[in-house]
Amino acid sequence: MAAGPHRGPHGRTVRGAGGYSAFVPAPLPPPLVWDEELVSTLSDADRAIGRLAGEGRRFPNPEIFIVPFLRREAVLSSRIEGTRTTLEELLAAQAGAVVGVASEDLEEVVNYVDALEYGLERLDTLPLSLRLIREMHERLMRGVRGDTATPGEFRRSQNWIGPPGCALSEASYVPPPADALMGCLGALERFLHDHTLPPLVHAGLAHAQFEAAHPFLDGNGRVGRLLITLLLVEREILPSPLLYLSAYFEASREDYYAHLLAVTQEGAWERWLRYFLRGVQVQAQDAIERMGEIDRLLAEWQEALVGVRTGRPEEVLRLFVGSPFRTVGGVAEALGMAYTTARRAIERLESAGIVSLVGAAKRNRIYCARDMLGVLEAPRVQPRKGPDSPRRRGPVP
Repeated sequence: MAAGPHRGPHGRTVRGAGGYSAFVPAPLPPPLVWDEELVSTLSDADRAIGRLAGEGRRFPNPEIFIVPFLRREAVLSSRIEGTRTTLEELLAAQAGAVVGVASEDLEEVVNYVDALEYGLERLDTLPLSLRLIREMHERLMRGVRGDTATPGEFRRSQNWIGPPGCALSEASYVPPPADALMGCLGALERFLHDHTLPPLVHAGLAHAQFEAAHPFLDGNGRVGRLLITLLLVEREILPSPLLYLSAYFEASREDYYAHLLAVTQEGAWERWLRYFLRGVQVQAQDAIERMGEIDRLLAEWQEALVGVRTGRPEEVLRLFVGSPFRTVGGVAEALGMAYTTARRAIERLESAGIVSLVGAAKRNRIYCARDMLGVLEAPRVQPRKGPDSPRRRGPVP
C-alpha cells in the first residue's frame, strides 16, 4: 500500500518501519447514516429472521436441523478459504468412511465443526470475549495447515493480505501493526458486550471489524464467520442456531471481499451492512425451505414405515437427518440399543428404500439416506449483485 499517514472517521493509516502503510480501524460503532434503504433492508432482514424463528418453534425438536446445518456451514466457510471438501465427504468421513478428498482439507473442516460446537457450548458459561475467540482459534488450527502460526494466540508480528507469495509492499490490505492490535481488540471486545444496536447490525459490524483487525497469523476469515453465529446466538434472536451466512458469502465471494475492503478504504459501512443484511434474508429463506423439505421427507419416510413396529426404525430414522451416513454400530451407540436391534432397524429402512448401503465393505458397513443428503446439498438461488456492489480494487483479502 502506498498511501501515506491519514486519519478519518473510519480509522487511520500508520507508517510501518519498512515504509508500508497499515490500517488501524476506529472503534465501533461507526457514525452510520440510517437512510431509507438501510432501514428498509434491516426491516426485511428482521422479518426474515422472524419467519425463521417461527419455523423453528413449529417443530417439537428443532435440534435435528442444527447438526446438518452446522456442518454445511463448516464446509462452505472453509471453502471460502480454498478447501475442496464437500458436505457429502465430511458426513461420510465422520461416519467412518474413507473418502478421496485431501486429508488436510478434511481435517480443516472437521476442526471448524469442533470450534463452532465448542463455542456454542462455551456460551453457556462464558460471554463472547477475546478469551473465547482465542480458544476457538486454537481448536480451529490444531494439527492442520497453519498450526505453526501460534494457534490460540494473537499475532505479535505484522501480517498482510494479497496474492499468494506477495511481498508486504504489494499487499492489497495491511492490518494494524502488532503494537496497535491489542488496543483494537480491546475496543472490539467492549463493542461485543454493548447490546445497544439491533442484533443483526451488531453482528455485521463486529464481523467486518474483526476482519479489519486480522488478529491471527492464519484462520482469521473462518474465526470471523464463527463470530457471526455466536453473536446471533448470544443475542437470542432465534430459538436455535439455525442461521448461517457462509453459503451467501461463498456464492458472492468477490462482493464479500470487496465490501470488507471498502470498509477499510472508504468507511463504506452502510454498503457493507446492506450486503450483510441481504445475506441474512437469503439464508433465512434458505433455512426455512430446507427445514420444510426435511419435514416433508420425514413424513414420507414415516408413511413408508406404517405398520413396522419392531426394531425401533422411527428413532433410527431421525438420526439420518442429523447425518445421512450411519453405521449399525454408530446407531446402536447413539440410541443406546443393542447392535442386533440397530441392525434390524436399518434393514427395515433399507427395505423401505430410505437408506442404501455405501460401498462393498463386509465390516462396519455404512448406510446413506440419499434423499436427505440431496436436501442438504441442493443449491439455492444465487445472490445477485446489488446496485451498490463495490468495484474490486486489487487482489481480494
